[in-house]
Amino acid sequence: MRQKSIFAAVAAAALLVLATGQAALSDSLGTAKSSSATAVAAATAGCGKTPTLRSGSQTITTSGKNRSWILRIPDNYDNTRPYRLIIAYHWLNGTAQIVDSGGSDGAVWAYYGLKQVSNNSTIFIAPQGINNGWGNSNGEDLTFTDDMLKLVESNLCVDTTQRFALGWSYGGSMSFAVACARPTVFRAVAVYSGAQLSGCNGGTQPVAYMGIHGTHDSVLNISQGRALRDRFVSNNGCTPQSPREPAQGSLTHIITAYSGCRAGYPVVWAAFDGDHTPSPNDGSTSTSGARTWTTAEVWKFFTQFQSGPSQSPSASPSQSPSQSPSQSPSQSPSQSPSQSPSQSPSGGPGACRVTATVNAWNNGLTENLAITNTGSSTVNGWSLVFTLPGGQTITSGWNATYSPTSGQVTAKNMSYNGTLAPGATTEVGFQATHTGNAGKPTSFTLNGSPCTVA
Repeated sequence: MRQKSIFAAVAAAALLVLATGQAALSDSLGTAKSSSATAVAAATAGCGKTPTLRSGSQTITTSGKNRSWILRIPDNYDNTRPYRLIIAYHWLNGTAQIVDSGGSDGAVWAYYGLKQVSNNSTIFIAPQGINNGWGNSNGEDLTFTDDMLKLVESNLCVDTTQRFALGWSYGGSMSFAVACARPTVFRAVAVYSGAQLSGCNGGTQPVAYMGIHGTHDSVLNISQGRALRDRFVSNNGCTPQSPREPAQGSLTHIITAYSGCRAGYPVVWAAFDGDHTPSPNDGSTSTSGARTWTTAEVWKFFTQFQSGPSQSPSASPSQSPSQSPSQSPSQSPSQSPSQSPSQSPSGGPGACRVTATVNAWNNGLTENLAITNTGSSTVNGWSLVFTLPGGQTITSGWNATYSPTSGQVTAKNMSYNGTLAPGATTEVGFQATHTGNAGKPTSFTLNGSPCTVA
């Protein structure tokens, strides 16, 4: 996707909105604190059904209009397994097709890079906005979102505690609108370079929130992104803080996880030294979906939420009452990638299986590791040890801490995924650079016990 080619059009639209006050015409294209709150996976009506929906372009009539969208179902779809669902909104003058294909960056950037790292664990939706935007006039884009969800969930098996939304710029604005108006539907949102341009009906209830914004965004000033973030700092009961943000010219990013947030409702703020883009690269003024750090960080943020015994968002789309926003001051720095494990490994060295899946490009890769307890005893706290091929260096990761970043690496559980019952699987992963060898580790040990490599 070539962002520079759309900056001028986006900027012009944003300036028009600011001048006229008509937010519906503006553009808003777009290490976390772990969540201790979990939720029981509620089965949708599509569970157990042979689906009639297929991956590809779809149409639906909603609010009296014919709307289009793209659906991607995992290749190995199992109608008895509830799946995570992610809706990815495009930017001003973007399209569902570009989100789905990844544009000029290709498959590595499809759905903001999340499809590739999902390893067939997630159902994806790319909606098409009216006039290639998300004006949300009279709530029609929210209704469109509701109607897509109803259709998909009546046909496919979705985990109703694992719905997520994200987008850049105008798509970020729409993701924010979803967080405001559908807090009991969506578990978390990620807003890239957003502003309040698609409305905020409600906006008083907690939603796990991640904001990403360039410090010298020339289209939607970072102050607008901070304002969105601060609403959920307040809603989620987080401690107001004052975050550190990178200096111009540093070509780095700083990730701050708020403290004191209500259990299960973290707020994370990622500020980077750059302009209006969803795919910044540390150490460079260029942008690339293949090399950006945002993919791994958003995936880590979304996948920290696990199904379990306590309560989370409800199963059916519903609206929340309107109320004026309440803002809090900012945060203080708390650098990513991730937190310390919450428990020390305990219990006997049960049998294990690791399935490693690598997606590589010219000088980078992502690797997803599915860790399964094949023993008869529960594992309480785990350490997975493996050796990276020569030339590989981990740059970021999700759902585990990684140390060191090359050679023999130890991945340790987070606070929310340290318990593995017999037969249970947890997925972790990382992004790395390589010098030509994009292979995967050949052996793994879990708490000192050798694992079968699938």
